[in-house]
Amino acid sequence: MKINRRKIELILSERNMTKTALAEKSGISRQNISTILGRGTCEPKTAAKLANGLGVQICQIIENEF
Repeated sequence: MKINRRKIELILSERNMTKTALAEKSGISRQNISTILGRGTCEPKTAAKLANGLGVQICQIIENEF
């Protein structure tokens, strides 16, 4: 699943949240978050964890593939 790094970075900034805090809230390691953001893809289950950690719906962090 393609994720939108810019949207995630923006949400982190809006919430004054670090990637370390996101890692703690989402249950994904800080290293994996960096890898996911760099690669721009992850499994749907992982995208759901990221969205939950950010407090948003998954549709807010994925790329529209239409």
